[in-house]
Parts: sequence; structure tokens; C-alpha cells
Amino acid sequence: MKHYEVEPHATIAEIKNLFTKTHPQWYPARQSLRLDPKGKSLKDEDVLQKLPVGTTATLYFRDLGAQISWVTVFLTEYAGPLFIYLLFYFRVPFIYGHKYDFTSSRHTVVHLACICHSFHYIKRLLETLFVHRFSHGTMPLRNIFKNCTYYWGFAAWMAYYINHPLYTPPTYGAQQVKLALAIFVICQLGNFSIHMALRDLRPAGSKTRKIPYPTKNPFTWLFLLVSCPNYTYEVGSWIGFAIMTQCLPVALFSLVGFTQMTIWAKGKHRSYLKEFRDYPPLRMPIIPFLL
Repeated sequence: MKHYEVEPHATIAEIKNLFTKTHPQWYPARQSLRLDPKGKSLKDEDVLQKLPVGTTATLYFRDLGAQISWVTVFLTEYAGPLFIYLLFYFRVPFIYGHKYDFTSSRHTVVHLACICHSFHYIKRLLETLFVHRFSHGTMPLRNIFKNCTYYWGFAAWMAYYINHPLYTPPTYGAQQVKLALAIFVICQLGNFSIHMALRDLRPAGSKTRKIPYPTKNPFTWLFLLVSCPNYTYEVGSWIGFAIMTQCLPVALFSLVGFTQMTIWAKGKHRSYLKEFRDYPPLRMPIIPFLL
């Protein structure tokens, strides 16, 4: 047990910095401090005198393990699919056999799918760098391996079939592709609009949380019905891509993504309800009126 003398107005972040001075291997992002061994981690901005403690406080330390920044994780997990998909699109050697090396598909939908897939991940990379504001600076290092396996693996699986020399276009031809492209583009614009609206809610460098409301941008009007319309639009984009390519791995990726995003949306919805008493009662987590 380590004893520190601190001022009553000291924050948890300041206590973490003190702890790091005597234990350099545990940098602040790696520390979790709690009032109870099984309790919740205290927030960095929590002030000691506002916590339910007396003149002496016992804080319990837990090592969160090696940490990595969210930005690094996102850039890695999104750059991978962009690069991997293009390897299959350009049919680099050792993928489809020697006679197909660097050949090009005769189907327009294959080229369109490559443009859509590349656009999606370039958009994600640019949003990570210039739009997103993260409430948490880091995440456990082990997560990057799990996330990259998911994104990179699915990208390779769907790219292999879509760019395969024996790939056949969708059943209903150009009409199906046009409809799917419209769904994809609308949902990408919607997703970007929501990300911009969420960015504007949180001033740079702050962890302020507010109720998101629709703006003048029509794409944000989905906030009237769901708590996480960015996930709604994201799932919609992949459904559009699945209809466009009529490819089973894309449909499975959409399903797995929808399942995960539903879990995240429900968690966010619960925290909104808990934090804001005046939270709009009509909203559902991810699908209007249903889920």
C-alpha cells in the first residue's frame, strides 16, 4: 500500500500522475483507480473532495494492461481493408492463378464495388483524423489484434469472391446495381452527417456529453427516432453493398456488423436514458420503432 498526501481539490488524473512518478511502468492510461475493488473506475476529472470519502481515502489500483491510442487502432483497422481489397481487385500474382495476374474484370459492377469499398474506408480514415473526438484516449493493446482480424479477414473474404474471374453479376442486372448504389450513397452521406453532428456536440479537448438533436441537415432527422443513427446508416451502407454485389460474405459481414452495432447502440441508449431525464422517449437504439 502506497500513501500520498494530496489536496482535497486534487483530481483523479493528478493522483494517477503522482502514482506514475513512483511507478513509471504504470502510465496514467494504464491505471484504473476505484473506491471499491469491484466498483467502477473513477473518471480522470473526478475531484477527491466530491467523492464519498473522508479526510483519508483508500483507492484501489488495477492495471488495465498495455494501452494504444484509439486513433492508431482505427487507422490500422481501416487502412488494412482498403489495401487488402485492392490486392484482389488488381489480381496480384498468387491469388487467382498465373493466367489471371493483373487482368481486369469485364463486369462494371466489380469496378463499382471497388470504388464503393475504397470510398468507405478512405472516408473512415479521414473521419478518424479530422472528425472524430474520442472520450477515451486509449484502449487495450490486445483489441487491435481482435479488430484487425475481423476487418482484414472479412475484407479479404469478400474481395476474393467479388473480384474472382468466375464472379457473376447480380440477378437483376443494372437495375439492382443502381438501386443498391443509391442505398449505399445515401447511407454514406447520412453516416457522415451524423458524425459531423456528434462532433459539433463536443468541444475540442472536452468530454462533455449532450443529447444529440436533429440539425438543419435532413440526414440528421433520423435522430428523432433512434439514438445511434450513425450505426443505422452504417448497416444500411453494407446492406446496399450486399445487394450490389450479391455476395454471401458481404451479407454475413453486414449481419455480424449489425449484431455488434446493436449491442453498442443499446449500451449508448441506456447511458443516455440514465444520464438525461429529459431524453426523448420515442427514440429506439438503432431501428426506428423496433430495436
